[in-house]
Amino acid sequence: MNSMDIQKKDSKYIANTYKRFPVALVEGKGAVAKDPEGKEYIDFTSGIGVNSLGYADAGWADAVAAQARRLQHVSNLYSTQPDVEVAERLCEYTGFSKVFFGNSGAEANEGALKVARKYGMEKHGARCNTVITLRNSFHGRTITTLSATGQDSFHQFFFPFTEGFRFVEAGDIEGLRDAVDETVCGIMIELIQGEGGVVPVDAEFVREVARICEEKDLVFAVDEVQTGIGRTGTFLCYEQFGVKPDVVSMAKGIGGGLPLGAVMMNEKTADVLGFGQHGSTFGGNPVACAGAAYVLDRVMKPEFLEEIRNKSEYMKKKLLEIPQIKSVTGLGLMLGAELEEGLTAGETAGKCVEEGLLVLTAKTKLRFLPPLVINYEEIDKGMEILARVLQG
Repeated sequence: MNSMDIQKKDSKYIANTYKRFPVALVEGKGAVAKDPEGKEYIDFTSGIGVNSLGYADAGWADAVAAQARRLQHVSNLYSTQPDVEVAERLCEYTGFSKVFFGNSGAEANEGALKVARKYGMEKHGARCNTVITLRNSFHGRTITTLSATGQDSFHQFFFPFTEGFRFVEAGDIEGLRDAVDETVCGIMIELIQGEGGVVPVDAEFVREVARICEEKDLVFAVDEVQTGIGRTGTFLCYEQFGVKPDVVSMAKGIGGGLPLGAVMMNEKTADVLGFGQHGSTFGGNPVACAGAAYVLDRVMKPEFLEEIRNKSEYMKKKLLEIPQIKSVTGLGLMLGAELEEGLTAGETAGKCVEEGLLVLTAKTKLRFLPPLVINYEEIDKGMEILARVLQG
């Protein structure tokens, strides 16, 4: 099929829940994708932070294929080697005690919320079930994770939303303290509000969240679905904020392109969930975990993380050299660019696609989540296209 054939079938048979760009992708390598006609696209999106090692990494593909030939799925009533190997690497590297595997970021955040609520109930009574999250946050598209999302625009259509959430402004320490009462069991935050506009949360505010959770015996949960797995230049973003959460949710980049989510729990929360209190048919799938094991082997290396930080500084410099970009936010290879007045992120992203560059948007900003393995030549090519589009 050519691009038009694919797009027509897409429109006819697939639910219209995505505002797709007029592009069909059929193959890729590294940070470059191709459509059926052979047109190349520099990819500054990595599937919204999923393809951490880019397209069709040979080692990752070999690991996945080898596992698929041995054992593609088994019920979680039994153990598998890929599952326990990934869990061991995560725990040994981070110092967390236990991992629960699911399939997505929303599912990981659901797990984190269940941990917080059950911990609160057992430690402080049945009324202790409120979770505080931040205004401008985004935690997923299930009913409960939408309810946890602190953006009014997401609280539509699907009423009634799940009760038990309270929102505070990021940075408002006094408001945060006022919001904590005997019904609060936990606080869940993103360290960089990705869907909210690539907005880093103030480090002192994050440390205050950690202090309050320790003082009040609350569960401190950090949503690392988009910021984790090396994306911000450290394996997990919280390392740069001087805190250690009780629970961390992750997904996206950990599977390298296959669905995998995880909830990491420290000693305080490791045994909160008991038999039959949570589960996932496909969670910890052997093929997805084989891919994750390969991703972790690459990303956990200090030199790999250092190179992400170097590429980040290079990309920031290149972006700020473009006159139409007013400022750049974010960490590592999770960056947002504010455009000068008169330019819109959506229109700019559409023009970039036409010129062979894939970019994302986040509210009024352009958002960049390139593969962690993107090279400097690919960065330069992408920046040349972006500059040309912005200059009109």
